[in-house]
Amino acid sequence: MADVLPLVEARLRTALGEPDARAAVTFLGTDRIEVLRFQEGDIVRYATLGMSAQPMSDPTAVLADPVKGPRAELVLSIRSGVADTDKVLRPLAVLAASPQVEGVIVAPGASLDVGEPLWPGAPFTSVLVAEPGGLVEDLELDEPAGPVHFLPLLPMTPNEAAWKRVHGAQALQERWLTNGTDLRDPARTSVPLD
Repeated sequence: MADVLPLVEARLRTALGEPDARAAVTFLGTDRIEVLRFQEGDIVRYATLGMSAQPMSDPTAVLADPVKGPRAELVLSIRSGVADTDKVLRPLAVLAASPQVEGVIVAPGASLDVGEPLWPGAPFTSVLVAEPGGLVEDLELDEPAGPVHFLPLLPMTPNEAAWKRVHGAQALQERWLTNGTDLRDPARTSVPLD
């Protein structure tokens, strides 16, 4: 099968424009993960590149299928100029490497936690994985490979993450919607959860 990453980068450029910065991180025993930064007005978007090189596989499977299985990249959108969000590059790369390192399948509704602030002073240590298809369209690949999904990440405060574990992703998203929460605000506080 042809290398997926040039196709993924082309899809990102088509949807988000030219990246104004990129950084690469390699973790022991994993493929290289790049994070591309796209600036659009007062919104900065960070997109991973490398997570979709191989399909995510069920950690209980005896052998990982080299072609079939879900593929994804992560996209985080934040209002720029409020915080030093460029430091999110390493945590994003860690999350993108988690299918290779921990054998997890990253899917909508999942919580991903980095165990530290996403950037210096951030009130968030984890993200909620949202549904794909809004900002960047899925990238169809030749059969039998599945499409590459571009999964939006929604930063969660520790209280929101705990509430989500009890009530579910849908309930948290409804709470954000009801309260008019600006999920792109890098300094926002937790949504009322009582």
